[in-house]
Amino acid sequence: MNADSDDEDEYRQALRDGRMIYPGLRFGRPGRAATYWVTIALLRVLRLRWKVTINGTAHVAPGAAILVGNHVSALDPVVLVMSTWMRVTAFTKVEVFAKRGALFFRLMGQIPLRRGDEPSTLWAMDIASRCLANGSKLGLYPEGTRSPDRTKLHRLHRRILVPVLLAHPEVPVHAIATRYDSRPWRRIRVTVNISEALDLQLGRAGQDEVTDIVRDELLRLGGQTYVHVFARDAKSERSS
Repeated sequence: MNADSDDEDEYRQALRDGRMIYPGLRFGRPGRAATYWVTIALLRVLRLRWKVTINGTAHVAPGAAILVGNHVSALDPVVLVMSTWMRVTAFTKVEVFAKRGALFFRLMGQIPLRRGDEPSTLWAMDIASRCLANGSKLGLYPEGTRSPDRTKLHRLHRRILVPVLLAHPEVPVHAIATRYDSRPWRRIRVTVNISEALDLQLGRAGQDEVTDIVRDELLRLGGQTYVHVFARDAKSERSS
């Protein structure tokens, strides 16, 4: 057996492990979905409605990279990939794989994650490592859920962010800020700003410092205001 077949066998075993964690849930082939590129091609029809400007693509070299973004829309990852043709695999809350629209996330090969569940977290981290080893980009949205106010960046969760960064110190990390400008009867203007590779001082800086570096770069790129409240808590407070 060659290295490629060994890798595929290990990946299939990882999928079987995932199905044990999520019995009955269909989640496709995270990071390796053959339908990814067709889906991206079809999504480009959105450009008829959107005017997308992406700044900083030259900062991202071919091959593996970790892209850490703000989260103002469910379509944040789509805006980037339909314009750059990068393969980006993002952590996605498992609930969306059981709702309308689940097919989209399967076709895109996204990684299901059950928040607060250790087996799910360990499995998702393993799949993420396989994506990076395969030369793909990994998308992280550490606000955890979409911001209830697009003008604000909410407190970043470290539970996935910091372990992923520490586990792959050799992989370049870029901050990505997406901004939408919607006006009646006009195309939606979307601006995506991508940073140069961040100097996170991994191994020397503490978890708070690493998170602060990412946060400050997202604020610089996106022009948002920071609030030290998790987005999920902000949503709960709004609805109460």
